[in-house]
Formats: sequence, C-alpha cells, structure tokens
Amino acid sequence: MRREGPSEKMRWSTERRLEFIEFRLFWDGRVNRSDLVEFFGISVPQASADLGRYQEVADRNLVYDKRAKSYLVTPEFKPVLLELDAQRYLAQLRLIANDILPKQESWLGWMPPYATVPSIARRVDPMKLRKVLDVIRTGSAIQVEYQSLSRPDPLWRWLTPHALAFDGFRWHVRAWCHTRNRFQDFVFARMLSFGETKPDQINAEHDIEWQRFLTFRIGPHPDLETAKRKAIELDYGMQQGEISVETRISLSFYFMRRFGLDMDPKDVQPERQHIVLLNREDIDEAQKLARQETAAFASKYIPKNEEQNDAI
Repeated sequence: MRREGPSEKMRWSTERRLEFIEFRLFWDGRVNRSDLVEFFGISVPQASADLGRYQEVADRNLVYDKRAKSYLVTPEFKPVLLELDAQRYLAQLRLIANDILPKQESWLGWMPPYATVPSIARRVDPMKLRKVLDVIRTGSAIQVEYQSLSRPDPLWRWLTPHALAFDGFRWHVRAWCHTRNRFQDFVFARMLSFGETKPDQINAEHDIEWQRFLTFRIGPHPDLETAKRKAIELDYGMQQGEISVETRISLSFYFMRRFGLDMDPKDVQPERQHIVLLNREDIDEAQKLARQETAAFASKYIPKNEEQNDAI
C-alpha cells in the first residue's frame, strides 16, 4: 500500500520507480541502476536520477557499496513511500507459482525456493466475463442458459447481474434471478451461453445479503491442549484467544464451509478442526433476518414467476 508523503508531488511514473527502489531495498537488501533499467525500460541516466531522488527523500535508508556496485539497505531503514506488507510479497510468490503472474512483471528480485499446493483451475471464459461485465455496467438483464446441479438439462432464464464474487475456489455471478424471484449466486462455468439483453430496474441495494456484513468471532477449538491452543492463536494472529473476520452475508456460507466453521465443535475432533465459531447464534440470526428481508422485498415489488420452483 502506498503511503502519503513526498511522493504525492511526483509524477506517477517516477513515484512508481521510487516505490520499486524502496521495495527492493527492504526485501532484497539492495538495488542498482540495472534493476530499474530492466524492469521499467528506462535509460541509465534516468535510473541514476531516480536513485538520487530516492536519496533526497530517504537518505538514511541506503548507502552505496562500490564493491557490489549497488545501493545497500541500512540498519536504520524506515519506509517512507510504502506500507510494507508480507502478504504482498507472499502473494506475488503465489501468483508466480500458479502461472498467473509472469516473473518479469513482479517486483520481486531474488526469490527463495518456493512451492504451492496445486489447485484445480476453475477457468472463466474471457468472452463470457466481458459480457457479464457489460450487463453489470449498463444495469441490464440477460438471458442465460444455465446448468444447475438439480436438473439433467440446462435451463434458459433471465438474470440481472450486479456483482462478481469469489468463494476461495471459483468465481460466481451475483444476480437477481427472474425465474426464482430472488438474488443468488451463479457459477460462471455453468453459464453455457447468453441470449438477449434488455433494460431492467432491479436495484442491487435490495440485495440485503450482499449489502450487509457479518463479523465472525473465531477461536481455537475448546478441546485443544494449552500448547496447541497457543500455537493456533499464533497461527491466526489471535488476540486474547480470538480473531474477528468480516464478510458479506452472501459469502458467509462459503466462508464457513471453507474453514470448517459450519460444523458443531462437538461433532469434530480438535486435531482435525483447529478453529471454531464463537458467535454462532448471532451469525444464524443475522443470516435468517437478511433472508426474511430479501423475501419481503421479492413479494412486495416483483411479480411471482410461474417457473420459480426451478432449483439451482
């Protein structure tokens, strides 16, 4: 994340290069002119000017080493342009490992040996994504041929998409379904083809489960031994035995399932499920209330559809 400060007075391209210098200094411990020349495609004189500019705003962060022909980080280093975050570094490693981000487009210089657990790709057709983005942008409804889990054959239906959502494994389209008369999620990959579009008046503000957020209070499984509880607290960055996580109500089902929070602690061994939900009653009540308010909106403003018994 970018800090506010001296960089605000610079041109965007120069600012990015100075942030790059600070990033490399912190994570690699060094930076030189060739790093800037190779990554940004600038001239050697421009790279020298950028390094000099960085020295003007953070002269205590680097020192030139003639033997290494590089600027080295100093023990007094303090970031002035970036809010340094380990997640940003590790996210780039993960994206490179998963062939999502080419290494040459990353700010990482030297990298340690790394590996990630493979995931089964849930790919999204770019042409279908562009179509969905277009109808979201224009506030339109679109005919979609959709393959549900409950029907052997796909069914055409009118949808009014208003957002995209990622459940940790796959992308969904959040939309008003004119067949079932409610807001719900549609898996991108199950959208087989698109038909006509038309203007629509459905307002995303009425999607209560999308607009409203829940706060999950999560703690170690109560049956864990003291040493294991401490390890889990450290693992998740818990304070005083718990951590709070906020998410949209519409994503709460996926969140709970992904982290095993949908299970009763009494029904699962602590060695297999390390964390539990501490405010289950509050979560259940908030989810129930949101569903009731959405149903009230549907019955009041939207005429019933004869095909609403279709299941997704």
